[in-house]
Amino acid sequence: MSAAQFAVFGHPIAHSLSPQIHQAFARQFGIALEYRTIDAAPAEFAAAARRFFAEGGRGANVTLPHKAAAFALADERSEAAMRAGTANVLTPLPDGRNAAHNTDGAGLVRDLTERHRMDLRGHDALLLGAGGAARGVAWSLLDAGVRTLTIVNRTPETADALADAIGEPARAHTRYWEDLDDIGSFDLIINATSAGVLGKPLDLPFGFVGNRATCYDLSYGKAAANFIAWARAANALHAFDGLGMLVETAADAFELWHGKRPDTDPVHDELRRQYG
Repeated sequence: MSAAQFAVFGHPIAHSLSPQIHQAFARQFGIALEYRTIDAAPAEFAAAARRFFAEGGRGANVTLPHKAAAFALADERSEAAMRAGTANVLTPLPDGRNAAHNTDGAGLVRDLTERHRMDLRGHDALLLGAGGAARGVAWSLLDAGVRTLTIVNRTPETADALADAIGEPARAHTRYWEDLDDIGSFDLIINATSAGVLGKPLDLPFGFVGNRATCYDLSYGKAAANFIAWARAANALHAFDGLGMLVETAADAFELWHGKRPDTDPVHDELRRQYG
């Protein structure tokens, strides 16, 4: 009997740590599984995902640039996926349909509050970016007690659309990217832009970094390096990349598929030792 099949879809995807993470989780429970990367160009994603499930795939993670397409492909969607309009997990249903989930926001909040021991209540947060990554975490930050969420995006209309979708103008509002030089200070700054992934500099001023600010990049490793370096140069109290978030979101997917909650700390710590 062959092992259950799982995969992560992206483009590119060869760099993904997801196979290593899910194999480490599986070893905690003595579960045999195969988990592979599937590189699908945007025009090919839907067909590739359908083929994977038709051939017996038991679950798929989805990363850039396919999260919106994964949401559109699904027959059922979790509340978090509905709010974000994107999905990072696809799960087959017994009747042949599939369900979409978005675990990004829950993973971010758990990494901040449990691994990094932060109490998010009362924080004034700045969210850089308003695309799929930002939409995946915005509601969860507010649910966790962030007092205000200021959304800044190079395309103002995208930021306005996210703020409108949140529908809490007293807590979630937008400012122009050009205002960053004189926008006030924040004690939580989340980088949800794709600049690091695309290898582009953000060229941010230092002025909005509060004297006890936590800066967090949703990316990890090389993609987060420039933002982390900027945060340290700005004298942020803490500068974190998204490796812990990646592990936590993977744990949510693993629990959806296997009904068991893995211990994330040893997996996170081993990845940190390997990749810094």
